[in-house]
Amino acid sequence: MRLVRTIAEVRAALAEPRRADEQIGLVPTMGAFHEGHLSLMRQARAQCDHVVVSLFVNPSQFNESSDLSAYPRDEACDAALAAEEGVDLLFAPTVEELYPAGFATTVSVAGLTDELEGVHRGRAHFAGVATIVTKLLNIVAPHVAYFGQKDAQQALVIKRFVHDLDIPTRIEICPTVREPDGLAMSSRNARLDAEQRGRATALYRALRSAEAAVAAGERDPAAVQARARAELDGASVEPEYLELVSAQTLAPVTAIDGEVLAVLAARVGNTRLIDNHLIAKNGRRHDAADDAQVEDPPGDRDRL
Repeated sequence: MRLVRTIAEVRAALAEPRRADEQIGLVPTMGAFHEGHLSLMRQARAQCDHVVVSLFVNPSQFNESSDLSAYPRDEACDAALAAEEGVDLLFAPTVEELYPAGFATTVSVAGLTDELEGVHRGRAHFAGVATIVTKLLNIVAPHVAYFGQKDAQQALVIKRFVHDLDIPTRIEICPTVREPDGLAMSSRNARLDAEQRGRATALYRALRSAEAAVAAGERDPAAVQARARAELDGASVEPEYLELVSAQTLAPVTAIDGEVLAVLAARVGNTRLIDNHLIAKNGRRHDAADDAQVEDPPGDRDRL
């Protein structure tokens, strides 16, 4: 595996694979690798000839400076893990490399960014995400880029701007990877102490409780939410939001007459966690690997 720091090095390293018409896959990350990241790398390795992983803690998507400064960083460990997964190129740029003096452009997506995380973190958060992902797609020019379903709203936003801006990259959304007790894997989990770690499992229990309510025949979103909320209350976890929304538009549903996405965010101690789960109308467990979880925008299914 080769570690590079500059845009010029990335493009030079990919020149030969591109000439050879090799499939190039990109896994954008902010580091602190866990099994969720590694699963994306494995998927890229299985599907692509050349795998690039970016490692960059993007300051423009953080709302709080304390959260940015506390974000875990261990480049040496990350590099070793990426090498074990067969990654070909690890791109670990500086802030100055990606945001040089005079940088003045932002990519912003309307509509999808107004709900959920957009309410609590602001649309600027998603503008930061959209801008850095656009830059990475332009720098690497991959055939496929891999993201996790845990960040469901982010996945929809990325698919939207890739479609709208005619970026010739296929976006693949991979299943959420969970701990044995159901907690979605996240770099932020390391900031939970033992007591908080136990309480955090209530997030997934709440989502599964919502699913169980639908399976039992409940079609009133408020009643389903109440079942889920009871799980959080039992663990003394106060959600920032707990919603049943359309998996395509994120609009709140008024009745459960098809698939719905259960989404929630909550702070456990000082650590903010998010999770989601797609629920079928009959309550059948719906794995995140299914295509319906995050659908392509109309007309996008045949893109690269």
